[in-house]
Amino acid sequence: MTKHIRAIIFDFDGTIIDSESPEFETWRETFLQHGQNLSVETWSRYIGTHGQFDVYAHFEQLTGQRIDRDEMRERIYSKAHAAIRAQPLLPGVLETIHAARRLGLKLAVASTSSCAWVEGHLERLGLTQYFPVIRCREWVQRVKPEPDLYLAALEALGVQPAEAIALEDSPNGVLAANRAGVFSVAIPNVLTMHYDLSHANLIINSLVDQSLEELIAAVERRRAVN
Repeated sequence: MTKHIRAIIFDFDGTIIDSESPEFETWRETFLQHGQNLSVETWSRYIGTHGQFDVYAHFEQLTGQRIDRDEMRERIYSKAHAAIRAQPLLPGVLETIHAARRLGLKLAVASTSSCAWVEGHLERLGLTQYFPVIRCREWVQRVKPEPDLYLAALEALGVQPAEAIALEDSPNGVLAANRAGVFSVAIPNVLTMHYDLSHANLIINSLVDQSLEELIAAVERRRAVN
């Protein structure tokens, strides 16, 4: 018999807001301006990680140019972050949060990004009060795809892995949830839809496709036969 779901743990980037496409598009434009291509496949090594793909080194390798990383970082992120600050919630996120509260479920965010980044956007979007537990890269020694962020969130929530659902968009995020023993639900966005998410326990197109009650029922049916 499976345990009842008591908590929903959200990834942040690409799951709550689409912060990934603006950054990728800004970098791709920069590569194209120098006659090089930054592929989605290459960028996928960056999504859901921190420091595991050096895009500056990749740029230098392809172009044969040495760059001022500080100058490029400021230029890239100034443009990308302006676009990210205008990003709304992804479809179905607010409805899922409200449904979780109605059902008495606990909520958390587990993100490889910094706490300042996540908390700043949650405040901008008026969501801070819904997430009493926020675990970001400062909280752990190892980020996704390692399980540490999810384990930290579970401990803070006071729930067991089998009592939680992870909502993720990236292969590394799904792997982190799996390694923590949390049921992983992959929700591909416009960028991560190109990636292999077949290791997720369940894949859905969007949070608007079904109610949270229906999603929980699907999760429990899937676990019951495995």
